[in-house]
Amino acid sequence: MSKHALKWSKQPIDEDYRAALGYLSLIVATPQAKRLVRRLRNTRLIKRAAKDLLRASSLPVLPREDAAVARDMKKIQKGKALSPVLLVQGDVDKAAALIVADGYHRICAAYHEDESAEVVCLMTSR
Repeated sequence: MSKHALKWSKQPIDEDYRAALGYLSLIVATPQAKRLVRRLRNTRLIKRAAKDLLRASSLPVLPREDAAVARDMKKIQKGKALSPVLLVQGDVDKAAALIVADGYHRICAAYHEDESAEVVCLMTSR
């Protein structure tokens, strides 16, 4: 059970979209990365458990001591809203994991508060 209630903003900030574009352009062609970010801007918020996001992405939980995780955990403790996480849906038929385009540290901070904590996300398909 969470020690602190997690609060989430209603929309990511522009910097999050820029970070997502930067990351996605490393793993897909730039035109496709731009298309994915445009689609993320036009999708609805959803909620998913932190533990499920980590499992689907095949990413490990970063430690509490990680600088960005610690910063997000302080925000949680102070009752500040976190920015929604930006995701690209995985594809089981292609053995492609969920892509965390932006917000990995926020997922880990939420997980440390409560592994079942609901994380607010925007997700698009490939």
